[in-house]
Amino acid sequence: MPELPEVEVTRRSFADRIASAQILALRMGKPLRWPLGVLPQSLVGRYIFGVRRRGKYLLLDLDQGLLLLHLGMSGSLNFSPTQPDPGPHDHMDLVCDRGVLRLHDPRRFGAVVWAPSEDSPQAQKLLGRLGVEPLDGQFDVATFAQALKKRQSPIKQVLLAGDVVVGVGNIYASETLFLAGIRPTTRASRLTGPRVARLHAAIVQVLNRAVAQGGSSLKDFVNAEGRTGYFQLEAAVYGRAGEPCRVCASPIKSMVQGQRTTFYCTQCQKP
Repeated sequence: MPELPEVEVTRRSFADRIASAQILALRMGKPLRWPLGVLPQSLVGRYIFGVRRRGKYLLLDLDQGLLLLHLGMSGSLNFSPTQPDPGPHDHMDLVCDRGVLRLHDPRRFGAVVWAPSEDSPQAQKLLGRLGVEPLDGQFDVATFAQALKKRQSPIKQVLLAGDVVVGVGNIYASETLFLAGIRPTTRASRLTGPRVARLHAAIVQVLNRAVAQGGSSLKDFVNAEGRTGYFQLEAAVYGRAGEPCRVCASPIKSMVQGQRTTFYCTQCQKP
């Protein structure tokens, strides 16, 4: 599933090229997770001011309203001067005077939603409960610590929930907890100040590194230019069950938490 780094990498790969473009047509394929909310032809003539990211959502700011795009479990975007005829899994073609932005989503868990503003009910239904952004300078250690003190769930589950800090998905939760030396099953409220500080730093470090590496291409992720990511090649624990820890050589363990597989080192990560 594309996580925050993959979504940010996707944004960067086409944001400059589509900025100031005028929408010429919008073709929607099979229904996605949520309806568009307006007739596609009503967006013809609108201008795209820019592309932002909020958590795992991409926000295309228009001269009237905005489009919210989500890649779902296996979706990807491609922006090219032209596109071939759409296949059975191509569910959106946003045709602009600078190219065509196509959403490819085999499982149809993605979304394309129009909203009149970011504060509107349509947008807040999707964005309203998202936690603080970890990469924009607003991610404060003290506030992070206060929020964790109120959570009795395992820290891995708290990170995945996304309402304390947004975008730390399954891959990067395992990686940040390893870097911080924290066992994934540790109750969030039990973390001391120094451990929270290490976790905070690890989240920022791992996510920034993943963006720099183009994200993780575990299956079929590519950015809007068709390029894969390389972060998975340097993962410390994710996907490495049974392999030796890169630090202590102990076998990496795996377990299931909330229907997601967690990877960790019993020696390097303490409860």
